[in-house]
Amino acid sequence: MALAEDISTDTPADLILGVNNIEVIYDHVILVLKGVSLEVPRGGIVALLGANGAGKTTTLKAISNLLSAERGEVTKGGILFEGEEVHDRSPNELVRRGCIQVMEGRHCFEHLTVEENLLTGAYTSSGGNKAIKNDLEMVYNYFPRLRERRTSLAGYISGGEQQMCAIGRALMSKPHMMLLDEPSMGLAPQLVEQIFEIVKQINEEQGVSVLLAEQNTNIALRYAKYGYILENGRVVMDGTAAELSENEDVKEFYLGVSSGERKSFREVKHYKRRKRWLA
Repeated sequence: MALAEDISTDTPADLILGVNNIEVIYDHVILVLKGVSLEVPRGGIVALLGANGAGKTTTLKAISNLLSAERGEVTKGGILFEGEEVHDRSPNELVRRGCIQVMEGRHCFEHLTVEENLLTGAYTSSGGNKAIKNDLEMVYNYFPRLRERRTSLAGYISGGEQQMCAIGRALMSKPHMMLLDEPSMGLAPQLVEQIFEIVKQINEEQGVSVLLAEQNTNIALRYAKYGYILENGRVVMDGTAAELSENEDVKEFYLGVSSGERKSFREVKHYKRRKRWLA
């Protein structure tokens, strides 16, 4: 559990999420996150970038309080959502408060139809059947393919359709913020582009803030306004999407533009970390 003395409640009103210097340990032994801090502005899209194993998924699970299922815990630092401490909230409470995670690998209920999967996301709704019907129509408007496949079992639709279903199910809960974990994984480039365009549309039209964990740095920086790069459980760089896209080291390590050989991003000598990462 996060330590109360490590949590600051001075989160600006224009921030929906503030993660302050958190550490995460698994099995009381393995230190996975080492002083990670990040911010998500209200109504913004922020990218959390890094290679496989960098700590992106652990960061999202720390925010959504899903670590305990994997014998992990936040042992230092604090997490504020909508200006309130959430380290002691259950995942169910966080969903009701408007913070929902779309897990890596989609995790649809394979034995249910697409529409039944979507309706499971409406369990927090208090508006009655009419409101749920309107929300379902909203999801189908964003994902017309799901309307066509609404009676199909989720286990028999394509990976791209399952990703749409997972995002649509999250949208049914009327989130204030979505945590998207590797939405491009295993999908064809054209389909990835389509899904990211829809996420952008949801962000702009519904005002849903997005924290996006992605290995595909190219596309993530096209849609995000700001980004953080994780390596070995630490933030090694952050900046606007434009700044990161133009940074020579980011180009070499994450955008596939090589100008030489380096073993690790952290070996770059001219990068100066901000003081908050050293706290």
